[in-house]
Amino acid sequence: MRRRRIVGIAAAAAAGILALTAAVLPSTPPNPPVKLPALTTQALAARYAASARAIAHAEATAAAEGNTSLEHSLAAMRHGHFLAFNAAGQGEAVQVIGSLATARRVVIMVPGSDTSLATWASRGAASPFGGARALARETARLDPHARLAIIAWLGYRTPSLLSPAVLTSGNAGQGAQALRPLVTSLARDGDQVALLCHSYGSVVCGLAAPHLPVTDIAVYGSPGMDVSSVRSLDTTARVWAGRESGDWIRNVPHIRLLGLGFGTDPMSPSFGARRFSCGGSGHSGYLSPGGAALRNLAYIALGQAGQVTR
Repeated sequence: MRRRRIVGIAAAAAAGILALTAAVLPSTPPNPPVKLPALTTQALAARYAASARAIAHAEATAAAEGNTSLEHSLAAMRHGHFLAFNAAGQGEAVQVIGSLATARRVVIMVPGSDTSLATWASRGAASPFGGARALARETARLDPHARLAIIAWLGYRTPSLLSPAVLTSGNAGQGAQALRPLVTSLARDGDQVALLCHSYGSVVCGLAAPHLPVTDIAVYGSPGMDVSSVRSLDTTARVWAGRESGDWIRNVPHIRLLGLGFGTDPMSPSFGARRFSCGGSGHSGYLSPGGAALRNLAYIALGQAGQVTR
């Protein structure tokens, strides 16, 4: 009994030390919210052209500094359509696939830890661009006439998987502050908006969710949403949760103690999410072409809830 008590005290002390370590990590001001131009072909083209020039300049700087991984990533980004781009720090990038000018439904994909400009297109379907492209191809296959735009969004400083920050919601809070205005602006323009949130990105979406004008929030590979249940999200959106059977995140303790952890597992029946089926891949395999997870996320993106396999 005494040994168990000592172990419990030690665990609590260790958690407290980690929380203190996270608290004293140097903070980075959140990226300013993306201000949308008028959603017309001409205004969007001007914004995309300005971002392309900024990307080309950042690419040249990376080349001059000998940062070849970043240089190659930026070269892959150069011909995309970006609502926002900032090369400072880990970077900011908001890429659009599809036509925002004609879309009636917009999906924002929120990434998790270890995402930066250097990994934007370097990890296949596990990267922001690769995942967005895979989703675009799948939605086009399922509904070729859908007026859908997909946004790959890196609007916050993602924590490193090996840092204490990944155990707290500090970075996620910054992300939520940046995400909410973008969603609100799109909804005000008349678009239906859905959020697809991977891993730590689901914490961002959980913090952004209250009263946000979205139709769907889908989390996958989630460590938790910083709440105990769907009810606590204060949202009218359909809330979905999925997890690949081979995903290591299922072994993460779903607790919230001394500022660490993100609460109830969204896959738990008590959480109250609509659980959708995934395959047997791992934490980075949700958007792999041909998989059950990608197909179901595509149906959620399209707003076709009845087609999602539960």
